[in-house]
Amino acid sequence: MAEQRKAPVLKDIAIIRMTEHDLLEVVEIEEQSGLSRWGWAAYYAELQGANRDLMLIAKPSAAIESAPIAGYIVARETAGELHINNVAVRAEYRRCGIGAALLNRVLDEARRRKAKAAFLEVRSANHAAQTLYEKCGFRAIARRADYYSEPREDAVVMSLVLG
Repeated sequence: MAEQRKAPVLKDIAIIRMTEHDLLEVVEIEEQSGLSRWGWAAYYAELQGANRDLMLIAKPSAAIESAPIAGYIVARETAGELHINNVAVRAEYRRCGIGAALLNRVLDEARRRKAKAAFLEVRSANHAAQTLYEKCGFRAIARRADYYSEPREDAVVMSLVLG
């Protein structure tokens, strides 16, 4: 019988802007989560641009200085549209509401910027992520064949009207 993993109980999560000092941990979470690889240089370059306020990390606030990063989100707003590039949560922190908290914070910032819609792609087999996005108001609008490589997989395109 498989041992059931218990998610940590998190009362307070601090969501703060990502800095270059966070990038090694962000890349580690990226690799553990099986996301399409961005790597340190791509995150660093994104931090230099106008969308750095849409790059956030989540940490348990009780030990914010010493705690590992529990999750992160990277998004970009252009021409009134928010595109969510990456969302990932460490395995031991999943199912604690961190992904939804990160997503909602970025959506709030997009609304503040007067963005009209949000978009994202998600692996067609990643039903847990699709369920999270649906709970946050996203709806599937299209499918992109062979969008992902390693492994090769279709993407489900999801959108949310913001304005």
